[in-house]
Amino acid sequence: MSSEQSKIFLGNVIHCQRDPSRKQLYKISGEQQSFVIVKGNKIVATGKKEDLEQARAQHLADEQDVMVVMLSDRQLLIPGLVDSHIHAPQYPNCGLGYDKPLLDWLQAYTYKLERKYRDLEYSKKVFNAVVRKTLNHGTTTACYFASMFEDASMILVDAVIEHGQRAFVGKINMTTLAPDDYKETPEETIKLTRKFIEAVRSKNCDLVEPIITPRFALSLEMDSMVELGHLVKEYDVNVQTHISENQDEVKEVNKKYGIQYANVYDEAGLLTPKTVLAHGIYLSDEELSLLRQRGSSVSHCPDSNTCLKSGMCDVRRLFNFGIKVGLGTDVSGGPSPSIVSAMRSALATSINLSFSQKNYKPLNYMDVFYLATLGGAEALSLDHKIGNFEVGKEFDALVVDMGAENCNTDMLLDCSPLELLQKFIYTGDDRNISNVFVAGKSVK
Repeated sequence: MSSEQSKIFLGNVIHCQRDPSRKQLYKISGEQQSFVIVKGNKIVATGKKEDLEQARAQHLADEQDVMVVMLSDRQLLIPGLVDSHIHAPQYPNCGLGYDKPLLDWLQAYTYKLERKYRDLEYSKKVFNAVVRKTLNHGTTTACYFASMFEDASMILVDAVIEHGQRAFVGKINMTTLAPDDYKETPEETIKLTRKFIEAVRSKNCDLVEPIITPRFALSLEMDSMVELGHLVKEYDVNVQTHISENQDEVKEVNKKYGIQYANVYDEAGLLTPKTVLAHGIYLSDEELSLLRQRGSSVSHCPDSNTCLKSGMCDVRRLFNFGIKVGLGTDVSGGPSPSIVSAMRSALATSINLSFSQKNYKPLNYMDVFYLATLGGAEALSLDHKIGNFEVGKEFDALVVDMGAENCNTDMLLDCSPLELLQKFIYTGDDRNISNVFVAGKSVK
């Protein structure tokens, strides 16, 4: 399907929208026989089947070559999935190293692998593989930690552009608490980050943006983080980092800086409305209030939190503080690059929390669908472009086929659109994703 060819999708359409009454976090729309009209990369009309001809006449009157996609009763059109936290260089380590907690795991497994990305051929092989794999899993937008090496990080940028994914890509900043042959000087980390930002912007690709990426507060001294904060303002870029993932990590940060974790980033100028913080398991009420004031968001990474035995993040608590929340795979802290897997893990984590908290309302399948789509877009400050099928947004979408051959749903009975969505979240995988669109272009 050409990205320039106008398209009409007709069938089961499901997406989340902000509740205009603000009585709830979102409202979900799941309609049979609905349509979405896409012109170029933009959504120009949506509605019910009986209004399609009028909308077509209004928006596509002069076009003869229009692709009409008729979805079957077992297919869904949903927004593309958003991975708000993933480490591209760690992809080869998926499923390894879960015998150690975070800080030991970094030293024993992660830094050893990440040093290999001095080899640019190896970088190209891995980064092309991880972009293809995440697209196959339905990730239309990914927020990537790339390499500490600027040239290797640019190879990930090129892979994203080649395969047509939407992404933030960040060159890691790390000057301390790392092996001697895998860290930068304070001068190098700022100089190379500036070079990286300008190199990404010079690509003139609307789908990929640089993002400031201090690994975490223990990886840098305050002076370097302040310099990164200056770059944030100078270039108006997003920020990604980690926060309050592991109890020992939190203690070390408090010991080093003498203030709470979130306040470290705030003093450096790194807490902005375009900052996404991975994990956030052990944030205090004061820290959550600060994040709400700054408009910063949290990427919930339930698979990683379990595999590295870090803890269970209470997403309901984040919601209650008004924090924007997305989902992250945190590969390779998490073993799978699938956001569908992350949705299932988010459900399991929330249910487990409910066993020990009286009157606790665990997340449901609609909540995690929100986190994986509109919530993720909001967390990355991309909700003006993507996250649902509102008119004027770019068309990032998946066609999900719950009647696909070689899947475990071949005996599926008649289901409503929302029941099909439940099936996909609880039992689906990449085999159920028959097409992936980014900015109107088919990329799978």
